[in-house]
Amino acid sequence: MSDTESKQSAPQLIDLPDLPPEAGSGSSIIVNPLDAIEHVKVKLMVRIGNVDLSVGELRDLKEDQVVKLDSLADEPVDIMLEGRIVARGQLVAVDDHFGVRLTEVPKARP
Repeated sequence: MSDTESKQSAPQLIDLPDLPPEAGSGSSIIVNPLDAIEHVKVKLMVRIGNVDLSVGELRDLKEDQVVKLDSLADEPVDIMLEGRIVARGQLVAVDDHFGVRLTEVPKARP
């Protein structure tokens, strides 16, 4: 190996011209900002109620035992995304599955 091959070339700074902050004259890449993310999968959670238990009470829970929640049977359930409530609804049965009928949905921003 020769001396020139064994030496690595040192990084060089490249002087780039500043571009003016002007708006482009072409069409937008994304017409509606939501178009870019409309196929992104998210996981919604439905919270039907809460209960406070001590570690001992949690440890003592048995199969077939009923844990009473703090919400009433006909109270709205919270529909959550990443821990934030995004809507509310009513718990319903759909065939052999649970479902949620939306009852409170936020208004779209202008």
